[in-house]
Amino acid sequence: MPYELVYIVRPTVDEQALAAVNERVDKMIAGNGGEITHRDDWGKRRLAYPIAKFNEGFYTVLQLNLPPGNVRELERSLRLTEQVLRYLVVRTDAE
Repeated sequence: MPYELVYIVRPTVDEQALAAVNERVDKMIAGNGGEITHRDDWGKRRLAYPIAKFNEGFYTVLQLNLPPGNVRELERSLRLTEQVLRYLVVRTDAE
């Protein structure tokens, strides 16, 4: 099923650490039987409200296909990733 994943990474990470986090998320998705169809890195943006005393974060938006039963496992893995401040997985309708 098609899903959209948005996640925010701490602003204190450098470019190498950001690339490592993105690679880790890609592996999480692949490990749960999913595939990324589109990636959109928004870069560093100001947050609407402070999260864990941070006012900025690196935003990434992914379009992906994932079996419905594996969404919960992906969310659990994202929750355990320290560098990820927030995430949101939303099912999108096939057009």
